[in-house]
Amino acid sequence: MGGYEDGELPIIVRGDGCYLEDIHGKRYLDALAGLFAVNIGYGFGEEMGEAAAAQMRELPYYTNWTYAHPRAIELATEVASVAPGDLNRVFFVSGGSEAVEAAWKLARQYHAARGERRWKVIARRTAYHGTTMGALTLTGIAELRSPFEPLVPDAVHVRNTNRYHRPPHETEEQFTALLLEDLEENIQEAGPDTVAMVIMEPVQNAGGSFVPPAGYFKGVREICSRHGILLCADEVICGFGRLGAWFGSERYDIEPDLMTSAKGLSSAYASIGALIAADHVMQPFLEKGAMYTHGVTFGGHPVQCAVALKNIEIMKRERVVEHVAETQDQFRATLEPLLELPIVGDVRGTGFFYALELVKDKETRESFTEEECERLLRGFLSPRLYERGLICRADDRGDPVIQLSPPLVAGQAEFDKIAEILGDVLQEAWNEL
Repeated sequence: MGGYEDGELPIIVRGDGCYLEDIHGKRYLDALAGLFAVNIGYGFGEEMGEAAAAQMRELPYYTNWTYAHPRAIELATEVASVAPGDLNRVFFVSGGSEAVEAAWKLARQYHAARGERRWKVIARRTAYHGTTMGALTLTGIAELRSPFEPLVPDAVHVRNTNRYHRPPHETEEQFTALLLEDLEENIQEAGPDTVAMVIMEPVQNAGGSFVPPAGYFKGVREICSRHGILLCADEVICGFGRLGAWFGSERYDIEPDLMTSAKGLSSAYASIGALIAADHVMQPFLEKGAMYTHGVTFGGHPVQCAVALKNIEIMKRERVVEHVAETQDQFRATLEPLLELPIVGDVRGTGFFYALELVKDKETRESFTEEECERLLRGFLSPRLYERGLICRADDRGDPVIQLSPPLVAGQAEFDKIAEILGDVLQEAWNEL
């Protein structure tokens, strides 16, 4: 926070489409969609506002504890209709971290309802799952966790799907086998009958858009099923069109028992998230006297639900998910020439969700030191990109990357501008170094 003592805090005052404007009238291309969230872009404020105002006039709030109201019922129906498989039960919360907390609590109670005591959870290294204490426990980034330790006990972290720094002779099949062996070994070490849940993003955000290798999620599903462990897909970022499908679980045929969502559920026009559970997971709670002992005051808030309903309506009407599926190859093709720059070692991702890994030596794939990352990312790239009018994320939670996640309404003009500015600024950064 001290960094703002001698500088000016950016104040954003309006948005339209894929663009933002600050207090001085300067425009920026938002290539991060807020925080991977404004999926329909900034151009639907009036329509969303009308939906919120209509709901305010009808019913501004009531609790979902032993009651219901139309918007929550309608939104649950809509979410279930686009969710894959039998993921038909929806528990609304206020955001992504709360959805992850709800998933872990549901997993524990699910096993307890079946007469088992399971409480441990397995996540992946470098993965980010939220800021509340349980979600932070699942987060596999040491520097985010350490200030708040001790955290919730018994979270285990396994290898992620980053292939860039693996031996060049290793095949994709060998890499998949290594990852699944590592998961199996950690489950065995933890004790299979004590593990409640495995949680993984379809494409991992932190570290830079790690996509799964062929056969990976099929193997994860088989391991979880064999040991009676619930598989949770964290779709807070990947859900609602980011990967060119309504959910990443559909794209990669994950077949999860649980899914967490937020961000794109309302395109960030309202603070709402959801835990989505398969019918078979909810079955033990439907017995007489059974209870999922959890609740959130603002879960299923009528105004939030009305906005999220309008968001899904807009996404369907404007063919937003189809647009990503149809143009994702163009986005990749526009970014791939950046690999010719000496500082860009890898361009990876899918849909509208990409990362550029920055390296000191492309041949050896040597990364930058901590001190060099500080100079490169925060000392040069972040302010220079902002100066050029491009909002993205220069991040080193793991190896240094530039993360890109534009609104899902972006087109070739936005792709070209992203690539042009990145090309110029990354070449400047290399010359500076």
